[in-house]
Amino acid sequence: MEKTAKITFCGGTGSVTGSNFLLEIEDKKFLIDCGLIQGMKLADDINWDPFPYDSKEIDILFISHAHIDHLGRIPKLIHEGFRGKIYSTKPTKALALPMLEDTADILGKNKDLGLDKIYTPENIKSALSQWVGFDYHEKIKIAENLEVSFLNAGHILGSAMTLFIYNGKKILFTGDLGNSPSPLLPDTEKVTDIDYLIMESVYGDRNHESRDDRRKFLEETIEDNYKRRGTLVIPTFSLERSQELLFELNTLVENNRIPVMPIFFDSPLAIRLTEVFKQFKSYLNENAQKAMSHDKYLFDFPGLHNTLKSEESKMINNVPNPKIVIAGSGMSTGGRIVHHERHYLPDPNNTLLLTGYQSVGTPGRLIQEGVKTVRITGEDVVVRAHIVTISGYSGHKDSDGLLSFVEDTQDTLKKIFVVMGEPKSALFLVQKLRDNLGIEAYAPEAGESVTLPC
Repeated sequence: MEKTAKITFCGGTGSVTGSNFLLEIEDKKFLIDCGLIQGMKLADDINWDPFPYDSKEIDILFISHAHIDHLGRIPKLIHEGFRGKIYSTKPTKALALPMLEDTADILGKNKDLGLDKIYTPENIKSALSQWVGFDYHEKIKIAENLEVSFLNAGHILGSAMTLFIYNGKKILFTGDLGNSPSPLLPDTEKVTDIDYLIMESVYGDRNHESRDDRRKFLEETIEDNYKRRGTLVIPTFSLERSQELLFELNTLVENNRIPVMPIFFDSPLAIRLTEVFKQFKSYLNENAQKAMSHDKYLFDFPGLHNTLKSEESKMINNVPNPKIVIAGSGMSTGGRIVHHERHYLPDPNNTLLLTGYQSVGTPGRLIQEGVKTVRITGEDVVVRAHIVTISGYSGHKDSDGLLSFVEDTQDTLKKIFVVMGEPKSALFLVQKLRDNLGIEAYAPEAGESVTLPC
């Protein structure tokens, strides 16, 4: 009898967030990611709908990386009876605790939706007790003819592509693919002999600036803001984008490329996550490891101030301009950035610099699209500040990068499933793959199932 594998696209279709795929092989059920769906806010209400599978029946949950749109619903899975194993790389396991605790701190206050019963310390503790960390390329034997391993995706510290080899056929879930080369991470691994590919498409329809251009734009943005004697506000994701940006600023400051001014790193979560980076320095690229061998701290340069306490954060307003404020969250849906935006957006001397992907409907996306007023923490804020976008600091491969990634394995590929992108991006990439490589590619819909001959 012909062997088959079945994939159900439970999340991560038609949108960038909410990654959640069910893979059924013989009598085993695996999940790849269990992330939060994020649109207008940290977690859309649709997250609390029942899962389209029985959580108790899941044998293993594989986590591609520690961003919350890939692991944020783990407490819900546990709340609904999941008692299987959780597998990821070792750095992902280490990063998961602060990421989940931060999410629980925000969502656990919501008694109306019963989230206080889901996002509990007990559920997070339970998740970590079920969690096993692996090295890249370590072979995980699941059954006689089924083996799994993690390959380096180059997206954030510990990020992985999950490779299933079943009956000799290779099924690869990319997770998020890194925008290589990165200031901190090794490049995304090349893959050359995959049969079935489930790949992301966040930037499926557009390309980034080059490395040199992005650093030049960053320099120019900082200098323009300095000349106007304004505040440069940078909303950033606590995990990876913050650390990459600090690495770039470190280089610019130490090489006297930008004027000296106070730079506030106002993200307690990012500061905590940076401690994990220190533990896993060997996972960074050679340049980053070399640069860090001289510094006592991971990032330490003249003018940098880490503000852990909320009183310190409030004091930033009293520091004379020019200055730079880096804070989370990256799409302005919460965190300390919203207070800075409320304070600084109305002043035309200030600048808001967007460096990461902004989901549809988020305040960050609305500001990027040019709204004149934006609702922040319940009040309307006038936007008069300069708005600058530098996409080169995105952690995702751009359209050409995604095509190039697939080219390496085009000779063996039988089918590509394009996920984790807005419909426009996913469909553009589908067409691009078909036109350029002649491979069967398509964008599945939410809830759709496919059977793969193995």
